Amino acid sequence: QVQVQESGPGLVKASQTLSLTCTVSGGSITTSYYRWSWIRQPPGKGLEWMGVIRYDGSTAYSPSLKSRTSISRDTSKNQFSLQLSSVTPEDTAVYYCATALRPFGTSRRESDYNDWGQGTQVTVSS
Repeated sequence: QVQVQESGPGLVKASQTLSLTCTVSGGSITTSYYRWSWIRQPPGKGLEWMGVIRYDGSTAYSPSLKSRTSISRDTSKNQFSLQLSSVTPEDTAVYYCATALRPFGTSRRESDYNDWGQGTQVTVSS
């Protein structure tokens, strides 16, 4: 059973870069049939898919966030990370990392994902 856990600051100032890390256990981020995604949920709104990193390190991003988002990985630590630049208070949300089996992992449908972290609240202060 794969487990994922988010970590990172809970408070970020506007215009700065939000950085979160997802630590994976019970499976390897280099396994070909897994995809590793970041998803967020702003207060009072639905899930928003942000991006994915695949087993080979390739990435895909939501068109609406692509210019500000970067997902990377550290295979030695079995972790993948999210960076969101130039944040505003509208980026305040609960941020989740999640894993899906190929070909899934590029949507906001909760049922597409097999394992979720508990989520981490990130608040952007103005």
